[in-house]
Amino acid sequence: MAYFSYLKSVKINLKIMKSILIHIVYVSCTVFALLWYMSPNSDLGVFEGNTDIGNVKHAGSVQFNPSENTYTISGSGTNMWFDTDEFHFVWKKMSGDMSLAATIEWLGQGLDPHRKACLVIRQTLESNSAYADVAVHGDGLTSIQYRELEGAMTREVQSNISAPNSVRIEKEGDYISMSVAFGNENLKYSGGSFKMQFSEPYYVGLGVCSHNNEVIETAKFSNVVVENIPKKTDSLKQVVSTLETITISSFDRRVVYHTNSHIEAPNWSPDGKALIYNSQGLLYKIPVDGGKPELIPTDFAKRINNDHGISPDGTQMVISDQTETGKSLIYSIPIEGGIPKKITPLGPSYWHGWSPDGKTLAYCAERNGNYDIYTIPFEGGEETRLTTTEGLDDGPDYSPDGKYIYFNSTRTGTMQIWRMKVDGSDQEQITTDKYNDWFAHPSPDGKWLVYVTFNTDVPAGSHPPNKDVMLRLMNLETKEIKVMAKLFGGQGTINVPSWSPDSQRIAFVSYRLE
Repeated sequence: MAYFSYLKSVKINLKIMKSILIHIVYVSCTVFALLWYMSPNSDLGVFEGNTDIGNVKHAGSVQFNPSENTYTISGSGTNMWFDTDEFHFVWKKMSGDMSLAATIEWLGQGLDPHRKACLVIRQTLESNSAYADVAVHGDGLTSIQYRELEGAMTREVQSNISAPNSVRIEKEGDYISMSVAFGNENLKYSGGSFKMQFSEPYYVGLGVCSHNNEVIETAKFSNVVVENIPKKTDSLKQVVSTLETITISSFDRRVVYHTNSHIEAPNWSPDGKALIYNSQGLLYKIPVDGGKPELIPTDFAKRINNDHGISPDGTQMVISDQTETGKSLIYSIPIEGGIPKKITPLGPSYWHGWSPDGKTLAYCAERNGNYDIYTIPFEGGEETRLTTTEGLDDGPDYSPDGKYIYFNSTRTGTMQIWRMKVDGSDQEQITTDKYNDWFAHPSPDGKWLVYVTFNTDVPAGSHPPNKDVMLRLMNLETKEIKVMAKLFGGQGTINVPSWSPDSQRIAFVSYRLE
C-alpha cells in the first residue's frame, strides 16, 4: 500500500509541475510577445528605434510598410526650436559621413502651417540635444535648423526653394548641408552649408512635430535612403557659391541665390532692394529676395575683382579692375553701369571704403613693396597715405559719422582690426585675439562691426579662399563679440561693405566643395 501511495503522490506532483511549466511557458511567451511588440527594433526597416522627444502631450507613433518602403509618422509637440524640442523621432545610430534622403508628404489638411516633417541628425535623445535637421514645414518653408550645443538656441538657414517633394540632409566632415528636388528631379544642393561637430555615434532619422501640443500631425516618408558617404579628395571636387543674408538679431540665414559659378563680395543697395556682386571679372545685380542675376555693363572693364562699392547717395559705383595695365586700378561708373572713369593712376589699388559725404575714397595700395591705407578724392587728384607701418594694412571702411576709418593690420603679428581718425592719427587696436581678423565693416547706425575671421592655420597676411572661417559681430558700445556663422569661405565672403540700410542684415557668400 505504501508503494501505491508513493506512486499516487508522484503522479500528483508531476501534474502540478506540468501545470506550473505550462503556466511559465505561457507567461514567458506573453511577455516575449509584448516585448517584441513594444521593441523599437520590431519593424522599422532601416531604423532601430522610435520615441517621443521632450514633453509631448500625445504619444507619437510610426507605421512602416516594407513593401512600399514608407514610414507614416504621427507626432505631437509644441515646436523644434529655441533651446528644447518636442516631436516623435524614428532613429538609428551612425558614425562617419552620411546622408539621409526621403520624399515627404503631409497627410490631412493640418492645423498649424508651421508643423514640421524633418530629416534629423541628433547627438542624443534629450530634448535640449545638439542637432541639425532639414525641416519641411506645412506651409512649404524649407530650411536647415540647428542647435550647435546642448541647450543653445536654434538657428536656421532658410532655402529660397519652397515645398520640394524630396529632401536630403548630408553630413560631410563637420559640414551640414541640404539638397532638394521636385517631382522626379535629381536632388541638388540648395546652398547654405554650415560647420557643426557631432560626436560619434550620433542619431539619424525621421521626425514629425505638430507645432501644437494639443494635436497630432501625420506625414508619410517614402523613398527613404540612409547611407554612409565615401570620402572624396578635394582635388576632385568643384567649388559652388551661395549668396546669403543673415540677421543680426537671431543669426538666422536665408539663401538668396545659389550657383555653380564663383561669385564674391556682395554690396547692398541703399534702397535695400538689391545686391551687387562680382563673378568672373564682371558685375551682377540681383533682387534681395532672389531671382535672376542681371549683368551690369562696364564697357572695357572685364577683370573686376571683389573690391567694389556703391556711393552713399546710390547714384555711383566704384570698381577695382585690372584690364588696362594688369594692375588693379580704381574707377567710377554710374550705378546702372557705363564707361569706367579712372580715379587712381597708380596701381595696384584696391577700393574698400567711401566717406559718408561721398567726397573721398579709402583703399589699400602697394607702393614701393609695402601695402598701406590711402585716401583720394572721388573726383580724382593726389592720394594721401594714412599708414606707414611695415607689413600689411588693408580693408579700410569709414564709420557712418565720418570720423574714423576701420582697417586690418598685421603690425602686432596676427591680422587684427584697428581704427584711426580719417587723417590717419590716433591709430588704435580694436580686436586682440589669436585669430586673423579681416575686412571690418561698421553698420549704418554705428552700433555694430562685422568682420571675417580666419583660423590660426592661415598666415596672418593672407586671406585665401576655401577655408573654415567665422563671421563675427562686435557690439561697438560693449565690445562684446559673437560668432554669427561658421562656414566654408574666406576670400570673397565679405570683402566689402554689405550691410542692409536698416542695419539689421548682412549679405555674404559661402562656398562648398562638391
